[in-house]
Amino acid sequence: MKVLAELEYDPKKIVRGYTNRTLYVNLTTNEIKIKPVSKEMKEKFIGGKGFDLWLMWNALPQDNVVKWNDLENEICISSGPLGGSTYYPGAGKSIVTTISPLTEIIIDSNVGGYFGPFIKFSGFDALEIQGKAENEVIIFINGQEKIIRIEEIEDSDNLPNYSHSLTQKLTKKYARSLDDKDLQEVSVVSTGLGAQHSNWGMLNFSWYSRRREWASCKQAGRGGCGTVFADKKIRALVCRSPKVSAKKNNPADLDMLKEIGRKHHKEIVKLDPTHNQMREVGTGYLPDIMNATDLLPTRNFRYGHHPQIDDKNIPFKRQVWADIFAEDTGSGADGCWMGCTVSCSHYKPGYKVKTGPFKNQNVIVDGPEYETIAGCGSNWGVWDPEWVLEANFYCDTYGLDTISVGTGIAFVMECYEEGILNKEITGGLELNFGNAEAGIELIHQIAKGEGFGAIVGQGIREMKKTFTEKYGADPHFLQDIGMEHKGLEFSEYVTKESLTQQGGYGLTNKGPQHDEAWLIFEDVVRHSIPSFEDKAAALTWFPYFRTWFSLQGLCKLPWNDVVAEKNYNLPIKDPETGELIQAKIPYHVKWYAKYYSAVTGRKSDPDDIVRDSERVYTFQRIFNIRQGKGLRKHDSNLPYRAMGPVTKVEYESRRDRYDGQLRTDVGVDPTGKSTEEKLDILRKYREKQYELLQDAVYKERRWSQSGCPTIELVKDLGIDYEDIIEYIQPYQ
Repeated sequence: MKVLAELEYDPKKIVRGYTNRTLYVNLTTNEIKIKPVSKEMKEKFIGGKGFDLWLMWNALPQDNVVKWNDLENEICISSGPLGGSTYYPGAGKSIVTTISPLTEIIIDSNVGGYFGPFIKFSGFDALEIQGKAENEVIIFINGQEKIIRIEEIEDSDNLPNYSHSLTQKLTKKYARSLDDKDLQEVSVVSTGLGAQHSNWGMLNFSWYSRRREWASCKQAGRGGCGTVFADKKIRALVCRSPKVSAKKNNPADLDMLKEIGRKHHKEIVKLDPTHNQMREVGTGYLPDIMNATDLLPTRNFRYGHHPQIDDKNIPFKRQVWADIFAEDTGSGADGCWMGCTVSCSHYKPGYKVKTGPFKNQNVIVDGPEYETIAGCGSNWGVWDPEWVLEANFYCDTYGLDTISVGTGIAFVMECYEEGILNKEITGGLELNFGNAEAGIELIHQIAKGEGFGAIVGQGIREMKKTFTEKYGADPHFLQDIGMEHKGLEFSEYVTKESLTQQGGYGLTNKGPQHDEAWLIFEDVVRHSIPSFEDKAAALTWFPYFRTWFSLQGLCKLPWNDVVAEKNYNLPIKDPETGELIQAKIPYHVKWYAKYYSAVTGRKSDPDDIVRDSERVYTFQRIFNIRQGKGLRKHDSNLPYRAMGPVTKVEYESRRDRYDGQLRTDVGVDPTGKSTEEKLDILRKYREKQYELLQDAVYKERRWSQSGCPTIELVKDLGIDYEDIIEYIQPYQ
């Protein structure tokens, strides 16, 4: 490859979780430079997403709204001060931020794989990429030889366009040898054809698994970060890391770190087999639970449960996913970072591909995770696991987000069945629910930017415009059933019966992704947050605490999916303060505060870490305002299907439930009323409930009723910079 730019550097020792430097690469000018990390950055923005946001805030021009494909837009990747630890489970995460082609605001994705820790061990707390290359390039961070290069790909390099193939080739190319140990020192970030031709592009972050003899991947999926990556003409990022050791982070208190790490590791090994079986089946345990609780998205979120799911004639039945993964992938330590006891990164070996360019080849499929099973399975009305594996494989190798693909194609299928679309429009594809082959063919078209797939790959928000303008669809109906908000497709939970989860989607900074506030179980199953005040408190505390993981380089699953036994003996609420106790899993929260103190030396308790997160969360909200979004009007206008039944068939499928709610919640007797009348009454009630929830949450978060953080809040958080005050002053 042709070397366009090269920088030799002298890495500094990591001190208390920080390298104290970031790496900046400009692909337009081929500039490579190293920036210092200030004390203020560490104290106020912590690391991970906080560093990413701060770097972007200062690098992007402030005098105009930055578009996703502008030269000035950046991709930033960071780990965090706790990232890279092998003493504590789930410490291998990277956080990717950029301006999204779907939402036009900051998107952030929390992703596994080795890349984040590797760039840290190579000398950098964050990687910041700006500009666009003239021709495709690879950015190579060689932490062993202390060299960074921008390398231009030439025709003779003969690199594949498919992400899984590219990852294998580059892992071998950049490793010192083909020995397993050397292969494990390389991590690759790449995408595929789909990112070049759609707004749903995602990024694969790799790690070499000796057990699989394969460079497996986790995905930074949401919001089109892979599309930005492809637009910048980056074929891949590659990092070759120096030797990883347990003491590499140089923590302030190694003994404390070991002690709390042992506690959490021991708890996971003991409790996971009787909790969610993450070590055995991964997130594949969830479809059965979601289906049983009427929360599994089925046929474009019409339903939360398949009425014949237990029918022996339907191949997708209770426990099928758990059975598949326990049988085919086994259990044990095969996680996406070293030392993670949860080890949930399961895979399907020897899958024989049914369609497309890899037809009849046997491949490894990473996953499927719950979101893929629900999005490209039940949400399409598809109950055959093999077709879900097919969708999973091609989305990964094409570089497509399975959540947006799943939700987007489910929307298309309903439009087809409603007569909005027909075979003439779709190019002959019969896109009925249950037609897995047509759904897969659409994925191939999206990846190539061809046929009807070229329209679908622009996302639901753009499809709604196209279907209205070109095909005469009713825009109000499309708004009701098009499961996107702020431009981002919904992740895979049915929220009709959970007002709190509606807020968890609608009030997010980036769009309807559950990682900010996954409260549906607390609301619907455990009924632990009944009042508006409870919901507002939960929708403040949970987004802040969950944000903390993305500041530190951590995975949420060790906290969220294996619950301390004694936690169940606590009351749900503190009898004196009324504060939610059990929902917070308090013992783990205390452990994480100690973990942070042990690494950084900053004495912290649970309130301190939540305050750190509140600062960054508030800062991201203000960044959205700077981008022309981020106010109450942008949190409003959820698709109504997220709130309640849109069609007669939806209402009638749960008639007893909805009639009962009209009586008890609305105070209306449904007797003698038509389904249309009942739908209208219920809708007005539920839309009003969401408005009241917004009022309560904004008050709890100390935001104005326009949805803007108050000046008093930003002063209290210590981010009352002149430019921040300027952006929020008009909305007080």
